[in-house]
Amino acid sequence: MRRQAIQVLTVQVFALLAVCLPGLAAAAEITQRKANIYSEGVRVSGTVYAPPGADGKLLPAIIMSHGWGGTAAMLTPQAKRFANAGYFVLVIDYRGWGESDARLVRDEQSATDKNARRDLREVVHPLDQATDIFNAIHWLQGETGVDVNRIGVWGTSFSGGLAAYVAARDSRVKAIVAQTAWFGDSIAAMNPDKLQQSRTAATRRARGEVGYPAPGSVEIGKLRGGPVQESFLRYAPINDIPAMKGCAMLIIDAEKEELFDIREHGARAFERATEPKKRVVIPGITHYGVYGEAREQATTLAIEWFNQHL
Repeated sequence: MRRQAIQVLTVQVFALLAVCLPGLAAAAEITQRKANIYSEGVRVSGTVYAPPGADGKLLPAIIMSHGWGGTAAMLTPQAKRFANAGYFVLVIDYRGWGESDARLVRDEQSATDKNARRDLREVVHPLDQATDIFNAIHWLQGETGVDVNRIGVWGTSFSGGLAAYVAARDSRVKAIVAQTAWFGDSIAAMNPDKLQQSRTAATRRARGEVGYPAPGSVEIGKLRGGPVQESFLRYAPINDIPAMKGCAMLIIDAEKEELFDIREHGARAFERATEPKKRVVIPGITHYGVYGEAREQATTLAIEWFNQHL
């Protein structure tokens, strides 16, 4: 009898924990699977995280994309938190990054074969990356368990600006979260001297005189990946923000941001955004704090925002 009483008590305790701490109970039940998204014919690798008991339900969805030099695998903790909060989550590696395939380009390093080709990996081309997000949205629209009227985009660092760029052009995006985001002007606007340099580089590339950066050949501070400079002539997310009509925007900045001036990025973006909008500056952290000591705080802010607007 005593053993039975202990067993009953144990079951009751676990039942109580499941009610009081649903995140702990659900964590083990998240389903995870790989997905292939085809973006301009290139296979973009995605990972889907679905919440417990998702079968037969229409769920709001969140697309997550990594920053400059990152990969989808780095975003696993945040993705699982979103799934535990009830969201269908799709995390992608941009083409040429992580587990995704890449475009084939001429291998300018080959001295013997003028027709040699190589994968174009570890370059930063914002328009290509935005296209990958657009195609992730298209992919979601084919998922029977996704409510296509409740799609959010979460971007971090460089991909925070991409989230705004996409939302300004796709009305299916109803809410975005941009954490420690770079909302730049075009290269020409930021530095007129770069305009001619970028056009010269584009001319030489078009004529086959130079190729693209090789993987690992370019590092900017802690950031890995070579920018395709001429693509930045047509990319200025700060100018896209007023066009985000009907899309709720949360900006999360780091008080001690060291990579750019948050007054020219997060604060300026907030001024240009339409309602609903919110900006939070997390005190005491640097750019990478949102992946470390402030990860839980930033993720909780994002969940609260998506809960309100999806």
